[in-house]
Amino acid sequence: MVTFPVLRPRRLRRTKLIRDLVAETELRVDDLVLPVFVKDGINEPEAIPSMPGVFRYPVNDRLLKFLESAVEKGIKAVIFFGIPKEKDPFASSAYDKNGVIQRTLRMVKQTFGKRLVLIADECTDEYISHGHCGVVKEKGGELIVDNDESLEVHARIALSQAEAGADVVAPSNMMDGVVGKIRRALDENGFTDVLIMSYSVKYASTFYSPFREAAYSAPAFGDRKTYQMDPRNAYEAIKEARLDIEEGADILMVKPAHTYLDVIRLVKTTFPEYPLAAYHVSGEYTMIKAAALNGWINEKVAVMEVTTAIKRAGADLILTYYAMQLADWIKEGDPF
Repeated sequence: MVTFPVLRPRRLRRTKLIRDLVAETELRVDDLVLPVFVKDGINEPEAIPSMPGVFRYPVNDRLLKFLESAVEKGIKAVIFFGIPKEKDPFASSAYDKNGVIQRTLRMVKQTFGKRLVLIADECTDEYISHGHCGVVKEKGGELIVDNDESLEVHARIALSQAEAGADVVAPSNMMDGVVGKIRRALDENGFTDVLIMSYSVKYASTFYSPFREAAYSAPAFGDRKTYQMDPRNAYEAIKEARLDIEEGADILMVKPAHTYLDVIRLVKTTFPEYPLAAYHVSGEYTMIKAAALNGWINEKVAVMEVTTAIKRAGADLILTYYAMQLADWIKEGDPF
């Protein structure tokens, strides 16, 4: 009779050193992308009530000082979201060469050079008077976001961002065909090396609510369910990601992140050769922050656990408002 030794998986968990030796997932500072709000018309950082610890920054030395501290912590990539002085029905300030994002990109590129990867969020919602992610038209007595007309605007925005110094443009509008439109505009104007990080799999999520306060970008009517994904669908993500790949996306994204770990794994497994970003969004940040401020949860352990789960699910890049704190916590050593 053949007998087998008793299996004891706990042997591999007996001490911290052994657990570290056999750990399958390693969270690194290099994985982090720091989201930054920049706002016209202010001279000092402005607190965001629904996102404690996060600020809107002016386009001046206060922003540069903040980014310098991020670089010192080892952060190598930032994504900018702009808040203009004025909005109109055409989002014209989004592609103005002197717009808030364009001035930010030029200033930061001149100051930091190759020390930071500059990513520009490309959308209309912060710049357009009705808050939608495209041009609105009336059709059959109903206001709708016109997909094809919106593509022209998004390409123009992306091109202006590349001209201002963006290393990566990140279309977040979920318009069909937008990646291809932007890729052609960039290539035809000599920006063949500018990357596209597409919000390929962006769900119509309630977890964006604090961001909409931060960027004053809530839609004035209706919602975004006709162009953002239905939270009930997972395999639709494969179709969306595949279309963006065919149109020229360099990096894919799933958003939100820690409430959509299954989708992150699905997209990464299907397209393992493409870098995958995951956005730990404002509402996910705020849930942890609120619990921590009330003393209900250990903030460091919770954030490290959630972010490690996002990495374990398959994300290569993690956009998170906790990037600055995570950079310190990772260097201190994981708490597991």
